[in-house]
Amino acid sequence: MVAVLCVGETMAVFTPAEAGPPEEVRTWVRGTGGAESNVACALAALGVPVGWVSAVGDDPFGRAVVASVAEAGVDVSHVLVDPTRPTGLYVKEAGKSGSAMRYYRAGSAASALGPDVLDRLDLDAVSYVHVTGITAALSPSCLALVHALLDHPGVTTSFDVNWRPALWCSTGPEVLRSLAAKADIVLVGDDEAAALWGTSTPAAVRELLPEPRTLVVKQGATGASVLIADAPPVFEPALAVDVVEPVGAGDAFAAGFLAAHRSAEPPARCLRSGHLAAAGALCTLSDVAVPLPPADVTRLLAADPATWAAARVSAAGVR
Repeated sequence: MVAVLCVGETMAVFTPAEAGPPEEVRTWVRGTGGAESNVACALAALGVPVGWVSAVGDDPFGRAVVASVAEAGVDVSHVLVDPTRPTGLYVKEAGKSGSAMRYYRAGSAASALGPDVLDRLDLDAVSYVHVTGITAALSPSCLALVHALLDHPGVTTSFDVNWRPALWCSTGPEVLRSLAAKADIVLVGDDEAAALWGTSTPAAVRELLPEPRTLVVKQGATGASVLIADAPPVFEPALAVDVVEPVGAGDAFAAGFLAAHRSAEPPARCLRSGHLAAAGALCTLSDVAVPLPPADVTRLLAADPATWAAARVSAAGVR
């Protein structure tokens, strides 16, 4: 039994193993990357029973992806192996301020997923389902799957907008708004909201998305706000972090927030939990967060504002 199901594509990812321009790099390290499995792995590290639902090819990359996610403590029993379509992959040219991504995922096994996935899932036994706008962009059948998951009664749905303009045509902004309107919990960056809908302040995003009970607006290095129906907005500043590479931080934030939300923590503590998990992703080249030491997490979750503001996280630890 799992408490949270994360549904979406995960790919093999290659990052440079040596310095220099990408065209001169001769050695690459293979890893695993995918928004939904990143969230699943981070939730497992936080002690949440979690499963990942997807499809991979019947190839070495697919086997490596499934093994990697399973090794993180995630239930992978509902991952399909497609005998004809390949596992997607991407190449990441990593940098502190951002990473160039080159995707090779057209026609991948996961892009063939559709609403029939629900026929083999017992969603009545699950508390939360987490999906993202990335899966919705992969194919018409994947979009139908995301709609079906968000429409399923009796489960708390979490939707991370995860705007990827290269995956969308001109309909992206409205499709993503319609999906977000169906979810119980929505996570969106203020930069994403500005690009999609021309607005970025938490209040303006809430006006655009009145339907979700819980709306989280991530405000980059400044912090994040949560707007809950019939309650005043809550803001928590981000931690100071010596960033190694930013990919995966949003997924880790989602995991931290969801883990605390599932435990009925107050809004401010949910945001702090998200920030702490995100810091663990910002301090590694991996897309999957490395959890901060539990003692530091416990201390900072309960810290007064001054202590929180004075903390700094780096690959060497928390100080």
